[in-house]
Formats: sequence, C-alpha cells, structure tokens
Amino acid sequence: MKAPVLYIVIPCYNEEEVLPVTSGLFLKKLRQLIEAGKIADESRILFVNDGSRDRTWSIITGLNREDAHFQGIAQSRNRGHQNAVLAGLMEAMNRCDITISIDCDGQDDVNAMDEMVDAYLDGCDIVYGVRRSRDTDSFFKRATAQGYYRFLNRMGAEVVYNHADYRLMSSRALHEFAKFREVNLYLRGMVPLVGFKSCCVYYDRHERLAGESHYPLRKMLALAFDGITSLSVKPIRLITLCGLVICLLSFIGIIWAVATSLSGRAVAGWASTACLVCFVGGMQALFLGVIGEYIGKIYMEVKSRPRYIISDRTEEMAGHPQDAADKD
Repeated sequence: MKAPVLYIVIPCYNEEEVLPVTSGLFLKKLRQLIEAGKIADESRILFVNDGSRDRTWSIITGLNREDAHFQGIAQSRNRGHQNAVLAGLMEAMNRCDITISIDCDGQDDVNAMDEMVDAYLDGCDIVYGVRRSRDTDSFFKRATAQGYYRFLNRMGAEVVYNHADYRLMSSRALHEFAKFREVNLYLRGMVPLVGFKSCCVYYDRHERLAGESHYPLRKMLALAFDGITSLSVKPIRLITLCGLVICLLSFIGIIWAVATSLSGRAVAGWASTACLVCFVGGMQALFLGVIGEYIGKIYMEVKSRPRYIISDRTEEMAGHPQDAADKD
C-alpha cells in the first residue's frame, strides 16, 4: 500500500515569537513519520497566515526557502481562527490524502499524530485529538470549558468533549465537508456532521512554548456563542416554552387580580406592578436579542461572502492553484 500524503495545517496569527520554536518540532515529527514509512515524502507543513501584523509571513517564507516541506498561504486580512483553518484545509484538500490541523503554539502534543495516522490506516476518515485532562488550565477556565461542552450537547449540537481543532481528516471527508457552505463557522461542531468512521486519540496538553495566547476570554465567549447559535435551534424553542410559561403565569395573575378586586380586598401598590413590568420587559429584551442573533446569522448566510481570500502563496502552493470553487 502506498504511503499517504499528509498536510499538517497550522493557522498563524502574530506568531513571530513561537513560530521559530514550534516549526522545528513540526518538521521533526513530519520526518519521523516519513522515515517510519507511514506517510509519503511529498507530505508538507502548511502554515496559514491569518492577516498577521508582525513578521509571521516573512518567517514562513524564510522557512520555505530553507526546506520545501514548509509551505504557506496568506489571507488578505485577518478572518479569525476558524476561517484560517478552513482555508488551509481547502487548499490542501486536492494535494493530499490526509490533513492534520493543529495550533501553532505547541500546546497540542505532536506525538499524537502517530496514533492519528495509524487510525487512518486502520480505516478511520476522521480522528479527533482529545485532551486527556485540563490540569494545565485555571479553575475558572476548566469549569467554564467543561460546562460549555455539556451545555452545547444539551442544546442539540454534536461535539466531541474536550476536543478543539486538533484532528485528522481524510481527503474523502474533506471533499464532503467542502459541501458545507456556512459562513458562520464552528468547525468542531460541523466536522462530526460529515459522518464516516471516526475515533479519538487522547493526549496531554502542554503550556504554550512562547509568546502569548491570542484567544482571550472575549474571543472564547464569542466562539462559544457562535457554536450554540450556528448548530442548534433549541434556544429558540426554549424561548417559546418560556414565553408560554410566562403567559400562563400572567393569565393566573389576571384571574387573581380580578378575583381580589371583586372581593373588595384590593390594596393599591406600585411595587408588585413595577416588578412585573420590569420582569416581563427584561425577558422580552432577552428573547428579542437571541432571536436577533439568529436573524443576523441568516443575514450573513444570505450574503454568501467568501469565507477566506488568499493573497499570497509560497512557490509550490502557487504552482498548483485550486479551483475557484474551493476558494470561498
């Protein structure tokens, strides 16, 4: 059996501090896999520059000049982590048999790639890299992350617990995934919808090797909310249920108020009225906000804007441009 061609897809955003460190780790692992006969020598490391404002792209082009196993593409502007991963996967799709997406910071254990490739050779089209534990996280981050995964599953979204974007996908799975045309991307929830045989590989996550994280709490919350609203309509259904409950309670309150008034025991007071008005008004504002979020996503989907635009490629990538249909 011919060894498969592997492309390791690595999104990069302002990674000038960590890229010189982790690039060597990725190349070492790629060579180990090639020497072991698990992958072909045509395999590559594909960096995706997500509109970085520092020297990230010049470092990528420098690595490419030193070793052809390093390749790179650059987005025309910053589009976010999920769009950068998608851009790399779509660029690699017609050039390889399998891809492995991984972050640039070195926190994900590259040695898990051996098990991922073995699982592919055993017949799996998708292999999820799953954290064995969250001991390196703060208590707050660990509690919120675990609660978020549970909440997302209860909302009806199919996600793999403790899995981010470290995964292997076969070319067959990628071609089917390319048919998903959503503009609002949440890859860790979309990939399971592709189907095919899959499994999980467990690993321990390390501390970031250099630089600072580009995923603060604000971005994490935005990604979490996108995941819920992009993959599930349960919030809308919960709003409907909550509205019915409030209507029922209001109907009971009206009956009680009329009965009290007819019996002559009514007492004038503003506190109860003010509380009810504030409560109902607050619930209405919340419901309109959630519904508005869904309408906003529909608005973006209808526009069908490109999900990424590639402005530059290293020589080998530029020599084999993808079809126009693969670029949006």
